[in-house]
Amino acid sequence: QYQLVESGGGLVQPGGSLTLSCAASGFTLDYYAVGWFRQAPGKDREGVSCINTGDSSTFYADSVKGRFTISRDSAKNTVNLQMNSLKPDDTAVYYCEAAWPITTSRVMCDMAGGYEYDYWGQGTQVTVSS
Repeated sequence: QYQLVESGGGLVQPGGSLTLSCAASGFTLDYYAVGWFRQAPGKDREGVSCINTGDSSTFYADSVKGRFTISRDSAKNTVNLQMNSLKPDDTAVYYCEAAWPITTSRVMCDMAGGYEYDYWGQGTQVTVSS
């Protein structure tokens, strides 16, 4: 059974940091592009950061560029999202997606789904508040 599980969410003060982890079971994440998306109440789902297979090219939304870093941990079969300098606007449920084949990491973040092989996790809540 193919499954993705997100972890690492929680409550953090503005300016703080969190690291989200997307763990796969039943398949190897290195063979898939992986994206992090978020959805705040009343808003559309937004592509935050995506990483391709092969060259591991990355894309970041303008709203998180310079603050968030996406990376693979092949040994643990995870993709992590390091989030620094968090702001209240970063508050949302964060989801990870594993997909194949994709074109570019930017397109993956724009599309949020629709691939031949496409798996999503259940989400993890991130709340940035003082």
